[in-house]
Amino acid sequence: MKHFLSLEEHSGEYLRAVLDRAGELKRMRGDETFQPLKGQTWALIFSKSSTRTRVSFEVGIRELGGRAMFLSSRELQLGRGEPIKDTARVLGRMVHGAVIRTFSHQEIVDFATFSEIPTINALTDHAHPCQIMADLLSIREKLGSIEDRVITFIGDGACNVATSWIYAAAKFGFQLRVAAPEGFQPSGELLRAAKGQVIVTEDVNEAANQADVLYTDVWVSMGMEEEAEARARVFAGYQINSKVLARAKESALVMHCLPAYRGKEITEEVLEAHQQTIFDQAENRLHAQKGVICSLLGV
Repeated sequence: MKHFLSLEEHSGEYLRAVLDRAGELKRMRGDETFQPLKGQTWALIFSKSSTRTRVSFEVGIRELGGRAMFLSSRELQLGRGEPIKDTARVLGRMVHGAVIRTFSHQEIVDFATFSEIPTINALTDHAHPCQIMADLLSIREKLGSIEDRVITFIGDGACNVATSWIYAAAKFGFQLRVAAPEGFQPSGELLRAAKGQVIVTEDVNEAANQADVLYTDVWVSMGMEEEAEARARVFAGYQINSKVLARAKESALVMHCLPAYRGKEITEEVLEAHQQTIFDQAENRLHAQKGVICSLLGV
């Protein structure tokens, strides 16, 4: 049984094939004869709120011929303390696949193990693999290749998005630079496990120098709201603005996985100047995730 829980579990060859399939599905959009999920119902189990993730998965499943059933954890017995393995055993007998967005990565691992149905990680505190697949699809479309590029991540280098980027660097052969303050950098253990070409620094300008892509994410992830003021002080110098952008290549892409907080991790000026890339990136969640689903089904 195949699952898509994190990038580290898959080979670069497999992930490239998923991107290839995603590109094909994007070009095929509207072809109603291709319905590999016909007769299937997939569950979307969300403990965290969402806009892009929920809409892109619901639309994608329907475009592939299936039915999407949205289940908030507050509406399930999970919210009253039922073990994830029991929920998994029940749903595994009723639905054909599951998309899960939650806090603990172990919950998704356990669900995949006990449900015995294809399971996709739509975000955990550890990883956000579907986001990075959409990002890579966007970079491939706009720059023509991913390999040998320089991608600079600015912000919380210990967050789930940064972690998935670190594994992506190893799988796709590009250089990743992580500009993050002390205490918010990826661990040495993670870097050794990923084995990619990753440079970690506190110097934003150094990290941005001649980069092909500048990438950022929110400073305060869901569940960290009580840390908002403290994080704002720590990350004050880790913003994508016109001065940082001037250090990158003239053709550099500016990317943000959204939602964006203008004036914090990115300025209004830079976001609006690069909104085409950022919202193309958002759209590609749909296509990349359809590619992931088809890869799990072997179609």
